[in-house]
Amino acid sequence: MTFDSKALFFIAATASEISTGGQKYAKGLPSPCMSVCRMDEASGLCCGCLRTLAEIRAWGQADEAFKRQVWSTIEARVAPRLQAADELFDSTP
Repeated sequence: MTFDSKALFFIAATASEISTGGQKYAKGLPSPCMSVCRMDEASGLCCGCLRTLAEIRAWGQADEAFKRQVWSTIEARVAPRLQAADELFDSTP
């Protein structure tokens, strides 16, 4: 299954802003949910938000430290997928 490219770009931008300490998220972190809600069997990640089922289940009751860790993990997960998407677009005639 493929990951949603629009969701990947949005997730990457949001994760980057959170990791650099953007003031936009000083009062709380948004859910990474992109309303795609399909799990990739190979990776075990949601095709929209790149979270595992365990991360998705825990989100609603999680503290800010957990949420920041999840966003950090998402940032690491999205990088190779964006690179693969860029390579795909670069190779299209």
